[in-house]
Amino acid sequence: MRTFIAALAIAIPLLAQAQAFPTKTVRIVSPYPTGAGPDTVARLLAERLTKSWGQQVIVEARPGGNGFIAIEAVKKGDSHDIVMVDNGHIAVNPSLFRQLPYDVERDFQPAALIYRTDFLIAVGTGSPYKSVAEIIAAAKKEPGRISYATPFVGSPSHLGSALLEMRTGTQMLHVPFKETSQMVAAVANGDVTWTLTTLATGGPLVRAGKVKFIAVAAKSRVPAAPDIPTVLESGGPADYEVNGWVAWLSPAGAPASAVETINTHVNRALADPEIRERLATFGFTPLPSSRQELRELTRRETVKFADLVKKTGAKID
Repeated sequence: MRTFIAALAIAIPLLAQAQAFPTKTVRIVSPYPTGAGPDTVARLLAERLTKSWGQQVIVEARPGGNGFIAIEAVKKGDSHDIVMVDNGHIAVNPSLFRQLPYDVERDFQPAALIYRTDFLIAVGTGSPYKSVAEIIAAAKKEPGRISYATPFVGSPSHLGSALLEMRTGTQMLHVPFKETSQMVAAVANGDVTWTLTTLATGGPLVRAGKVKFIAVAAKSRVPAAPDIPTVLESGGPADYEVNGWVAWLSPAGAPASAVETINTHVNRALADPEIRERLATFGFTPLPSSRQELRELTRRETVKFADLVKKTGAKID
């Protein structure tokens, strides 16, 4: 009888944990600086989930280190810890780094796919370049003088910029920063010629009159900014596309039932017209999906980026 009671005492809390999620504050750790596009979306969803769950959902910004700081902070966490990542962190880094402090398949499990976004080419408002054709011409005339900013080596912004070099036969100077806000500020100040960024991240400096978008790296113009031409329309190469997607991951040890709850409630929030409208203003397309769909997307993109990393020669020891 005593053995039965002892076993029951252990089982009841475990059963309660499996059935009731969340039971405490949920922490979303973000590798993006406060105010950046993904961070803004995380806070929007955190507010909605707080209301749905009756538990506080907080966003903790830990930018820098190619996302390693944020990822490491969650790797050994529990079901109440979530890390926000993009395709650069989980589909590019495995090919880019010879040694990673994490293994996407071993250390994490897919929780929710959040959104997709197209990148745009931005220059400072005082820049002499008004089109992609003019940037390419200047880069061909003086190899190494035209520079581009990225948040970190191997980011979608970096690989997309390197791809433009490859597609145009140019040689430009890569200037990596620690944060997306820093790279856009450098372009605004005229320290760097151009950058690939999103409507959400570059938008504040565009509205402040310090940065301007000259093209979108997509097949067609984005509905949120219909006046911005595509790269092709701006004199760049055809079929040049740079986009990214953002997802939430849970630690590998989190109970599947808890992660399914996260997925269900995030998908419900992303299907809400009010949330969708807010994301559309940033140029983001919500992607409510199953956990398996996120897993399959990650694997497909990992193969795709492995080829791009090889072609661009990007590698970090």
